[in-house]
Amino acid sequence: MRGNRQVSATDRRFLRQALALAARGAGTTAPNPMVGALVVRGGRIVGRGFHRRAGEAHAEAVALAQAASRARGARLYVTLEPCGHFGRTPPCVDAIIGAGIREVVACMQDPDPRVNGRGFRTLRRAGIRVRVGVLRREAAALNAAFLRWVRNGRPLITLKAGMSLDGRIATRAGQSRWITSAAARREARRLRGRHDAVMVGIGTVLADDPRLLASGTVARQPARVVMDTRLRTPPGSRLLRGPSGGPAIVIAGRGAPAARRRRLEGMGALVMEVERRAGRVDFAAAVRALGRIGIRSVLVEGGSEILGSAIDARLADRVVLFVAPRILGGRKSLPAFGGEGAARPDRSVRIEAARWRRLGPDAVVEGRPRFPARRPGER
Repeated sequence: MRGNRQVSATDRRFLRQALALAARGAGTTAPNPMVGALVVRGGRIVGRGFHRRAGEAHAEAVALAQAASRARGARLYVTLEPCGHFGRTPPCVDAIIGAGIREVVACMQDPDPRVNGRGFRTLRRAGIRVRVGVLRREAAALNAAFLRWVRNGRPLITLKAGMSLDGRIATRAGQSRWITSAAARREARRLRGRHDAVMVGIGTVLADDPRLLASGTVARQPARVVMDTRLRTPPGSRLLRGPSGGPAIVIAGRGAPAARRRRLEGMGALVMEVERRAGRVDFAAAVRALGRIGIRSVLVEGGSEILGSAIDARLADRVVLFVAPRILGGRKSLPAFGGEGAARPDRSVRIEAARWRRLGPDAVVEGRPRFPARRPGER
């Protein structure tokens, strides 16, 4: 950690509170990060703030406004480096300097090229003490999607599936309602609300006609993304009808039928064309396209081929599997993960830091995929 003063239990306590404040912006701040801030004077909190949504005041500005004159000589605890550039709001560093803050304690530096240390340098030049690195790991986990997007130009990808004990998501007759419990389905809808977009394949749209809505308590519905190589999404599908959901995005392969594109655009969908791979939309190209329009996190819900494509493309950052105590069996029931698959067990994807928990009658497994090392010439 940078700075001369030793990290205290008090520093950690206030920054944990700032992180909890920041988390209140989950699902609404894109393409900005979640940020929380506290103004502390004499060991007491005199100002609190968090960033609610893009275009509104940043956390530091909210906390400083609440503190008013009490900010002079106080310490500012903030979860991410304050910005020093004009965007949709003025630079936070100017507000901090103007308020008379004597010290800033931050979790981490902002890797956004517009910031990336400049905010801290400006504060130090103004005579404000700056310490960075307290609870950095926790802050990075909170903004994992933002960090992935800034550093790699693509959204964070979470793979979600509701499956039987034998890894099946539909019966031999194509029935999937319902394999998991009502509790698992409610949790899945809440999970949608923590992402900027929910993605499914055209097979899921044609078979289930889903609405892909998050829990009704969210402040903003996620975008609904359909991977649809030949633009077969029906104009009358529930994704396109009614204003209740987030924007509809249909990702097609290059050269998709122009008449179908015009029809979907007439229904309000954003249609994006990307490269094909093996006759289908190239998953990596689709993810890059979503990143270019500011989508930082995507929940991939299926079906089987989309989930398998994400694994084959090595573009999964997290998995969340809802496992029901059922066995569907049969050669024709649908596996959760299609695609090419692993040729040998030692070439399979391992799930690291896996956590298991009970949810009603089901189990939930969460973890990070670890892909095998690439071989020479491997994509």
